Amino acid sequence: MAARTPTSTSRAELIADAALRLLAERGMRGLTHRAVDEAAGLPQGSTSNYARTRQALLETAVRRLAEREAAVLTPDELPVPDGGMDGLVDALALALHRYLTRHRELLVSRYELALEATRRPELREFYDATGSQFREPLKALMAAAGSTEPERHALSLAAWCEGLMFSCAAGSYHAAVPEPAELRTGFREQLRGMLGG
Repeated sequence: MAARTPTSTSRAELIADAALRLLAERGMRGLTHRAVDEAAGLPQGSTSNYARTRQALLETAVRRLAEREAAVLTPDELPVPDGGMDGLVDALALALHRYLTRHRELLVSRYELALEATRRPELREFYDATGSQFREPLKALMAAAGSTEPERHALSLAAWCEGLMFSCAAGSYHAAVPEPAELRTGFREQLRGMLGG
């Protein structure tokens, strides 16, 4: 049986996934075009042919990171806009638990890319634009849950989530992953503080 030749889409995903894996395993210094070729099992020059510059390679990684993060929860697992606090708490706790138990690589690669974006204005602009696809839905969910200041509350909730994810993925709590029930309690406490009741 002949080996299947990757299509441009699957080759692009192979390259981007290998880049994310390298970022998580080796950090920013380990991300080179040649290393991506090796990690993806592609002929030398494949990554350079797809993403000619380092900036293009970083943008490829950011774009794929956003795609993979968006898939952590399937569309039917997202809370309905008028589902109240319980639906929101359940969905957020499920997503956070999945990140910490199944997607640590994504978290670590995101931290690498975020830090690099602080040093590269051209990457900062791309990183922020890509990340906005997550901010707007969170603001809408906060508004639907009864927030009178959805933008401020969305920022506070995202910051709490980011702090917890960092602590459990790369910080001093890296060996301890909260159980879903603990996460639900934490989210409920956060949301009650913001929304009252």
